[in-house]
Amino acid sequence: MKKVGIFYGSESGNTQEVCKVIAQELGSDAEVFDVASVDKEKILSFDNLIFASATYGSGDLQDDWEKMFKNLNESDFSSKVVALVGVGDGDSYGDTFVESIYHLYQKVKSAKVVGRVSKEGYVFEESQALDGDEFLGLAIDEENQSELTMERIKAWVEQIRGEFF
Repeated sequence: MKKVGIFYGSESGNTQEVCKVIAQELGSDAEVFDVASVDKEKILSFDNLIFASATYGSGDLQDDWEKMFKNLNESDFSSKVVALVGVGDGDSYGDTFVESIYHLYQKVKSAKVVGRVSKEGYVFEESQALDGDEFLGLAIDEENQSELTMERIKAWVEQIRGEFF
């Protein structure tokens, strides 16, 4: 497997911690970067990518991702394999739970996007990050379901590992 670049945007540190755990589960094949500290070329140097973002406000993407995406086009990802991670709060923001996944997906949908997760077991009202009964990526609720985070990450990493080339 080629290296996996894990890029995150985080304010509180939850998304950063989730990405560190994902990298640990992937092993030496993964490198973690704060999207605020890299440029477009760094992201595009990887064929295998994981993009992670916290969800803010009314389902908004984390600010550093907004800035980065101004420099990237959907076509930049057409030859990439991409997995997505959203961190949210299903209790306080149940009507926009992990919608950062949706916003990330809109930018990378020309890629081979992997890592969908069933909505079963999550507590929330609605989310644009859903496609039918599945999230477009891994959904993490550290505020209300932190006891499930490790189990969810391990299962998801096993799911996506074989998708990366």
